[in-house]
Amino acid sequence: MEDNQKFILEQTHEMSNRKHILVIDDDLNMLKTLRYYLQDAYKVTVANSGKVAVDFLLKYTPDLILLDYMMPMYNGAAVLKIIKSREATKNIPVYFLTGQTDKSTVMECLSLKPAGYIVKPVAKDALLEKMAQAFAK
Repeated sequence: MEDNQKFILEQTHEMSNRKHILVIDDDLNMLKTLRYYLQDAYKVTVANSGKVAVDFLLKYTPDLILLDYMMPMYNGAAVLKIIKSREATKNIPVYFLTGQTDKSTVMECLSLKPAGYIVKPVAKDALLEKMAQAFAK
């Protein structure tokens, strides 16, 4: 199996009582950073492609998804459409992560009705605050 189709499964110690966040990004450094930011407060699973994430979601249901918008093959828009089309995953809040801040990309992201939109790079405190707000809803 190719590296880009393997699960990069990084879960911290037993956290069954913690909220589960799936982070999807093709940038391994970004995955490591986001996992580091979140791992003390949440159960974190990371996937390095949209395909890997879609396969993961056939078996598991996280509480929230952080989804990179710009990825090869299955980009964020395609992954979100698949998530929203499936009964088991359609209600999972999805937050787009992107370094793109141009108006057309932002409008395209928002037209897909994600739960939110986070601009990369994101500071640890800002991300934790955003996740706390998401779970407080």
